[in-house]
Amino acid sequence: MAPSRPTVTRRALLGAVALAPLAGCARDTTTAPPHASAPPPSTAPASTSPATAAPPRRHDQLLRLEREFDARLGVYALATGTGTVVAHRADERFAFCSTFKGLAAAAVLARNPLTHLDTVVRYARRDLTANAVITRRHVDRGRMTIRQLCDAAVRYSDGTAGNLLVRDLGGPAQLTAYARSLGDTVTRMDRIEPAITQATPGDPRDTTSPRAIGTDYQKILLGDALVPEKRAFLRDLLERNATSVGARRIRAGVPKGWTVADKTGTGGYGTVNDIGVVWPPNSPPLVIAIMSSRAARDADHDQAIIARATEYAVATLSRG
Repeated sequence: MAPSRPTVTRRALLGAVALAPLAGCARDTTTAPPHASAPPPSTAPASTSPATAAPPRRHDQLLRLEREFDARLGVYALATGTGTVVAHRADERFAFCSTFKGLAAAAVLARNPLTHLDTVVRYARRDLTANAVITRRHVDRGRMTIRQLCDAAVRYSDGTAGNLLVRDLGGPAQLTAYARSLGDTVTRMDRIEPAITQATPGDPRDTTSPRAIGTDYQKILLGDALVPEKRAFLRDLLERNATSVGARRIRAGVPKGWTVADKTGTGGYGTVNDIGVVWPPNSPPLVIAIMSSRAARDADHDQAIIARATEYAVATLSRG
C-alpha cells in the first residue's frame, strides 16, 4: 500500500508561498539525528555566523519519514531570497549516483568554448553501459557530439553518455577538481558507471552531501560558475529532464505551475536522489537537494520519500 500523503496539500503550499513570501532573517534549521543505517553526523559548521545562527531545529516530519520508509534521508533546501535553510543530515555522505551528470555537463561547458558542443566523440559497443538508452541507438555509427552527449546524460541519464563526458574532462579526478573549483570540498568522483551506482554504505567513493551538491547546483544554475549562454543551455536540459517525467520526486512535491530544473539519481541500497533548483511564480528560486538510502543492498527504490520530503521543505521555507 502506498504511503499516505502529508496533510499539507500542494494547493495549500502554493497559497502559503503566494500569500506569505519567503521572508525572515537567514536561518539554518538543522537536524541530524541518529539512525540505524547512518554514519555519525558531520560536525561541519553551519553556514551562518555565530551572531545570527538559529539553534538547530528538529525536523520531526523528516524523522517520521525515515521511520516510515526505513531509510536514511538527507535534505538541504535553501530559499535564495532569504537565506533560510532546511537541513537534515545535510552534511552526511550519500552516493551521488546519476546526479553527477549535471555537474559533468557543467564542467565540460565551463572548460571549453560553446563551439566544443559540436565536437564529435567516438565510442564503441564495449563502452555501452546497461542504461545506454540513447548512445545504444548511435553505436553502429560510433559517434555523437558533445551536445548530444550532454542531452543524453542529463535528460535521459544515459550512463555511457555520462562516462564519455567524464572522459572528455580527463577522468573522474577532473570532475572532483571541478567541484573543488566551485568551493566544494566534499564531493568526490572516483569511478564511472556502473560502479558509481553501487552506493555501498560507508564507502566514501563517489559521494557527496546534500548541502555540497545542492550548493554546486545553485552555483551552476543561479550563480556565475557558467556564463549566461552556457547556464541557459544546461538549465534547459535539466528543465526537460525525461527521468523526472511522471513527477515522482521533487516535481511531485511542488505545486503545479512551478518550474523545476533537476537531476535524479538511483543506485544500490535503495538509493534515490534528486537535486535541483525550483522557481515558484513571483518568488526567488529554491535550491533543493534530497538524498536517501536503505540498509539492504537490494532494497526497493521508493521515490515517494523524495516527494514528501520536498513538500515538507517547501512548506517550511514558505513559513520563513
